[in-house]
Amino acid sequence: MRIGELSRRTGVAVYLLRYYEEQGLLHPQRRPSGYREYAEEDVAAVRRIRSLLAAGLSTSTITTVLPCLRDAGDRLVPTCSDLLADLHRERDRMAQAISDLQASMDALDNVIAAAPADVTRRALASLDV
Repeated sequence: MRIGELSRRTGVAVYLLRYYEEQGLLHPQRRPSGYREYAEEDVAAVRRIRSLLAAGLSTSTITTVLPCLRDAGDRLVPTCSDLLADLHRERDRMAQAISDLQASMDALDNVIAAAPADVTRRALASLDV
């Protein structure tokens, strides 16, 4: 199938499919005319890529984990033993980022809470809160 058909079947924009190819996530064949030719399996691959992106993984991380995943209904199942360690490290990185953001938000809340009442009133009025 050509890229337009893959786009229609997956709901992913053509420019993103080209980007996935640039990142090594998709490997279409090339026709003599230069057109990309995608296989039926690429539909499922794009869905796996989208799931992993939604989980917060970067395309470079997805490049390494994608070959070690298979579809099991609505879930992705790891098939390589090394993959679980990589996924745990990625999850730990995300947890640390969330913790850092929470600490930043708490610090900002403390600064906001220290504002005098009249300043708070004017600020909230300007925000239409």
